[in-house]
Amino acid sequence: MATHAPAPAHAPGGGHGGHTHHEDPRPVSYWWIRAAYGTVAGVLFAFLLTFLLRALFGFEPLWDGGVYGGVAGLIGAIGFLWGIGCFDYWLGWAKGADISEEDHSFHGVSNWKQYFRVNTDHKVIGIQYLGMTLFFMLWGGLMALLIRTELAAPGQQIADGQTYNGFLSMHATLMIFVFAVPVFGGIANYVLPIMLGAKDMAFPRLNALSFWFLPVAGFMFLASMFTGMFGAAWTAYPPLASQGTMGQTLFELGVQFAGASSIATAINFLATIITMRAPGMTIWRMPILAWATGVTSVLAVFATPFIAGSQFLTMFDRIMGTNFFVPDQGGDVIMYQHIFWFYSHPAVYIMLLPGFGIISEVIATFARKPLFGYRAMAFSMVAIAVLGFGVWAHHMFVSGMAAWLRVPMMITTIIIAVPTGVKMWSWLATLWQGRIHIKTPMLWALGFLFTFLMGGLSGVFLGIVPADIQMSDTYFVTAHLHYVLYGGSVYTIFAGLYYWFPKMTGKMYNEKLGQWHFWLTFIGTQLTFFPMHWQGLQGMPRRVADYDPRFETVNSIETVGSYMLGIATIIFFYNIVTSWKSGPKAPWNPWRGKTLEWMVSSPPPLFNFDAVPQVVGGPYQYGIPDARHAVVFAPEEFGGELKEDTRYPVMVVANETLTSQTLIDEIRSRNADGLWSFQFIVPVGDGDRAISERRLATTLAILAEAGVSATGRVADGDVVAVATEAAKEIQPHELVIATLPLAVSQWMRSDSVDKVRKATGVALSHVVVPANDARALTGTSALPLVMVVATEAVGAEALATAVRTRADAEPARFTVVAPLDLPEPRWGAEANERRRAAGEAMTATINALVNTGVAVDGEVMDDAPSVALPLAIDAYTPSVIIIAGINGEAAALADAAHAAAGDTPVETVNLGAAAGA
Repeated sequence: MATHAPAPAHAPGGGHGGHTHHEDPRPVSYWWIRAAYGTVAGVLFAFLLTFLLRALFGFEPLWDGGVYGGVAGLIGAIGFLWGIGCFDYWLGWAKGADISEEDHSFHGVSNWKQYFRVNTDHKVIGIQYLGMTLFFMLWGGLMALLIRTELAAPGQQIADGQTYNGFLSMHATLMIFVFAVPVFGGIANYVLPIMLGAKDMAFPRLNALSFWFLPVAGFMFLASMFTGMFGAAWTAYPPLASQGTMGQTLFELGVQFAGASSIATAINFLATIITMRAPGMTIWRMPILAWATGVTSVLAVFATPFIAGSQFLTMFDRIMGTNFFVPDQGGDVIMYQHIFWFYSHPAVYIMLLPGFGIISEVIATFARKPLFGYRAMAFSMVAIAVLGFGVWAHHMFVSGMAAWLRVPMMITTIIIAVPTGVKMWSWLATLWQGRIHIKTPMLWALGFLFTFLMGGLSGVFLGIVPADIQMSDTYFVTAHLHYVLYGGSVYTIFAGLYYWFPKMTGKMYNEKLGQWHFWLTFIGTQLTFFPMHWQGLQGMPRRVADYDPRFETVNSIETVGSYMLGIATIIFFYNIVTSWKSGPKAPWNPWRGKTLEWMVSSPPPLFNFDAVPQVVGGPYQYGIPDARHAVVFAPEEFGGELKEDTRYPVMVVANETLTSQTLIDEIRSRNADGLWSFQFIVPVGDGDRAISERRLATTLAILAEAGVSATGRVADGDVVAVATEAAKEIQPHELVIATLPLAVSQWMRSDSVDKVRKATGVALSHVVVPANDARALTGTSALPLVMVVATEAVGAEALATAVRTRADAEPARFTVVAPLDLPEPRWGAEANERRRAAGEAMTATINALVNTGVAVDGEVMDDAPSVALPLAIDAYTPSVIIIAGINGEAAALADAAHAAAGDTPVETVNLGAAAGA
């Protein structure tokens, strides 16, 4: 029977899946030297070409810095892309060179330097995207801190009005065009092909080119700081943008390259989703992230050309003398806004929909529930995309546009809240009664729900014409924008980064630092942006460097909040850098996710899968018995099929927690993947070896009943020494250590978990078992039930010894029943005293057995044996009945037991001693 068996990670440069892989021998420095030559050559050629054309056609003046700079920026960027190697394959094909589609010399990395060259591996490109966009996020965040520093008090602090406009424009441009829009491309580039069961993206070389457009765009934006910062903000409205400096031209060129990157990436995603899904993955079995990426890609393909056109036309007006948006020459500035916002409102959803997909993945995984309303979620994304093209003019209620257009735009704006509301209710319903695990990705998901809801509610006001007219161009708009885009986009980005960080890097991040990052960000978000609602209602205009002194206190609070965001970001970068460098090794599936990327190693193999996986069910079937999403076949050296003796070993280290429901559920959940065999190591230390052996036997019997392949042994010695030595022998793929909580766990107090992790170097999962769970032994329901009937023997050590002897002979769970033949009146003082004494004796017996690893409960019954035993047998349906008595008492009880037992075997044990003896 075929079952799950992910391929082992292949060393870079090794063969895999029939591909011959070798690295390009040229060092990374070769490509950057060539890129530098290409850039310089492109700029010089641009100057020469522009000079010749202007001279030939008689343009005056012959020298125009704006024209020369625009052409040089465009051709110099193309020279850089040629030099870095983006066009080599296609140019070689065009020249008739001997090229091969199976040439994977630029696929994968063997060291960190190779992230700085062209690569065709979607996983490497995903990391490149994330690294580059986070770099630009730092610059955009720095601009934000400069803005808030200037606004900390009235008057000029660090910048005059024009410089302040430059900070504002740079902040918005970097955060939108080279962070919020493309960062999701990094996450999806890494995750989506594996989620779909593909070995790469549909067009790997186009994928590489789409990334390298991005640094071109971003560094053009940054270069504008040295050529006259543009001050027309990210919206670049004419006529202000038509009068800009060379920096404005670089902004417009940067938008073209960022847009080209977005379109190329979107086409690639669509081709991959449509043509490269694994067998069995229908559209209704795709993860929601795939739906979100597909819908976003459609938006990008259809909307992005509009902003490209708007920026080209503005640039032509400024440097080529056209009059598209020059009012006194017949141009129409309102038309610019229509073109710009026809892209830029769908762009809001380009920045949000992938985040919606990420949040859906995170919430389903950490709530351990199927995603509520899966199809409604998918349809609502499509509805948002369609309606998103019909609401652009709500940004223009005070622009002077045609008055009749206001009402239909207001109506569509309100309607688009409906599919968004569907998603919100779906997330909340998924959380409802879920088994929620509060890890860092889940914190970001919950923070997103609150913050995005705040942004959505404020958006209702701005969608209504009278309210929007009142609040337009005030800080209320700034508050709404940041609650939607920061809370709805950045929070989801961090959720995704923490969620897939173990998969991308093979290392676990620091959970404590992750939670510090979240809480500082969440509190900083509320301090920075919530007071802006009040400022806007009081009439404080946005995009101004100075303000009325009555707003000083609230602006100071917002500045403090913004610096909290800055500190939180530093913690984030420290966490990911140090964790990637020296963090603990990540398990394959630390979150117990169901989608395909969690069925391969961390990080994944070079080409993801040795054999194409077969999808057999939905991706969110948490808590559904025997449900699975896909079958992933083993490498060919395992014959394409996983056998019992070739399962990947997981070593489980536990003692007091062995028979807890928490640990048993964890093992059963992992076993559902079909990947693993489990080997239990039980360090005894200074404890009683017999108790540990009893617990282990019980656990192995429970797991065998559940079809889990598990073995184990008890070992004398300290947990660190025992686990380290066992790991050398077993060579496990993963360690699982189960402990009690810190307050009651000797292993935790001695830091044994981290010591084992460091000593073995193996990926480790830590399971914390509540103390009452470890004591209750509730995971024993799969074992046969033995009912022990006793009266005077309850409380006797001899009874506990007899039960332990039976437990050692065969793992079982026990119920001790004590019938009481009470004197009349049954609720008199004497009867009550007998009940009390019997209860105390029963408690002593149960404690004596539970503390020695026996699964047992008990009941005192207010009836004589002839009445009590039929009731108990009917209630418990035991496999065996044992009559335990003293001084011949067992024989009398046995008569009543035989009469009530039917076919159930009855055994008699004569303890021969009084209770308490």
